[in-house]
Amino acid sequence: MWIGPKVQAVPRRARVLSGVLDKPHVVVVAAALIDAQHRVLITERPPGKHMAGRWEFPGGKVTNGESPGAALRRELKEELGIDIEHCRHEMSLVHTYPDREVELLFHVVEVWRGTPRALDGQALRWVAIGVLEHEDILEANLPFIRALQQHLGSAR
Repeated sequence: MWIGPKVQAVPRRARVLSGVLDKPHVVVVAAALIDAQHRVLITERPPGKHMAGRWEFPGGKVTNGESPGAALRRELKEELGIDIEHCRHEMSLVHTYPDREVELLFHVVEVWRGTPRALDGQALRWVAIGVLEHEDILEANLPFIRALQQHLGSAR
């Protein structure tokens, strides 16, 4: 299945048959929080984490036995201190880094309770959708940025 102009969603079975699973496989949920000024919240990866200093959408790993929705709610509560009231799944993709394969489940969150705060000591930044690609964003997040710009308009 193709999502957007150049992003292919590959069924898990196809990845197994292709031999890609020789690297650690991590399932991650991520969210674009969109505020009243049509900006998106990004977070800086803290020192000591894989790809520290780069920017990404808030979220994190899905634990064994946890649904993606539950993982997203947990991660945003732990990282930002907010409660999701309304979100939608936007897209999924698999990105292969040199040392791991990451399956990303991207969501858009437009309604939440609380004010996002950096509870993990990470830097936070609100960025206009039209200029997100100019930030030092993790490569795996770039298709999500393009999808946001197409669906929400890069002029916002």
